[in-house]
Amino acid sequence: MPDRTLVQLGEYESARLELDQLTPRDIDRLHALQARGCLTLTGERTGWRLKADATVGVLVLDRIRVVIEPKFAIPGEQLMSWLAYALGTPVPATARRWATGPDGYADLVAGALLEQCEQLLREGQRRDYVRRRSLEPVLRGRLDVAAQATHRYGQLDQLHVRTFDREADIWDNRVLGSALKAALSLTNSPDLARALHGIAGAFPQAPTPAAALRALDRTHYTRLNARYRPAHTWARLLLRGGGVTDLLTDHGNSADGLLLAMPALWEAVVRRLGTDAVGPYGGHAVPSGNGVGITVHGDLGNTSAFRPDLLLNLPGHDTTRRTLLPVDAKYKRYDRHGVSAADIHQLHTYSSGYAAADARSAVIVHPQPGGHARRVLQVRGPRGLLGVIHVLGVDTHATPEKATAWIGSVLR
Repeated sequence: MPDRTLVQLGEYESARLELDQLTPRDIDRLHALQARGCLTLTGERTGWRLKADATVGVLVLDRIRVVIEPKFAIPGEQLMSWLAYALGTPVPATARRWATGPDGYADLVAGALLEQCEQLLREGQRRDYVRRRSLEPVLRGRLDVAAQATHRYGQLDQLHVRTFDREADIWDNRVLGSALKAALSLTNSPDLARALHGIAGAFPQAPTPAAALRALDRTHYTRLNARYRPAHTWARLLLRGGGVTDLLTDHGNSADGLLLAMPALWEAVVRRLGTDAVGPYGGHAVPSGNGVGITVHGDLGNTSAFRPDLLLNLPGHDTTRRTLLPVDAKYKRYDRHGVSAADIHQLHTYSSGYAAADARSAVIVHPQPGGHARRVLQVRGPRGLLGVIHVLGVDTHATPEKATAWIGSVLR
């Protein structure tokens, strides 16, 4: 990897770049990322101004290496724990303190993939039957009579055969080989690069990263390949450059990097927090695809629909009734300023659409480093109380398990 100038900044922070630090290809890639809301690049008289939005990670360009550290909500030493919680995968041993050097988040994810691949090798790679056609000096498997007659014209010095053998060259292993190769291009640690290079040879590779992603999207887990799920989770994160199914969406950007959108991560965290918190009390999350969204008819264009990030079905005081509670994830500093009017209108609409008329309530969950917090907003009109909005600040310095227990005690 060629030497690149290190540029470090935190989310929502900016850094100045010289004119010659960005190539035309870099500018195109940064503008593509700007269109996705990851960062902002503006031209100045003597250079460039690069500003990170709610994004953390690593971006490898032609002449510079950009490291964006988490600053606002989730501290660096807890980022991997919360990410693993949102993805439903075991917390890797790489969930250490955020590095202030040029490795950072990318090396943590690469290390998590390395850890899982080493475990798979110790347990033994999965093998499956693979059909192949080959030209052999002796008969193995079945003789391909048609190919032998049309290609060898009766000669028997080489035989066209069809075999059906158990091999490790299957898609479960190919996607890991491709992800290990992608991790090599991102890491800046010699020790990690050496370990990744050493293990990459043990896994076959997919023809292209796109082919590996398509294979991951159609993978179904059974008892035969269930142990591959954690490794595939980290592989998907690396191959998508930070995106993951139901967490971020890959838009085909070609820049080498591993960028994580923090609002999308927080939404995934809140969905699992709420689901896990109400489970012991008889509650459950309402699936998003069951057609219970709030719809708007009669406007120009198509009918629009919207729904909260999480809709919980909770047992009521009357055992014959259940309550629908809308929960929305807000990646905002609601520990420092009041809830915006737009968010109050949004949550009041949710409570009116889902909650019972005599108990209209909704929940906002936001990150609050340093301690849990709870406050209650009362929405009133000329005729009295219209609804209640519970604003819950989750302590991101704590472990996800402790946050789950606190959310459960509040929602109960």
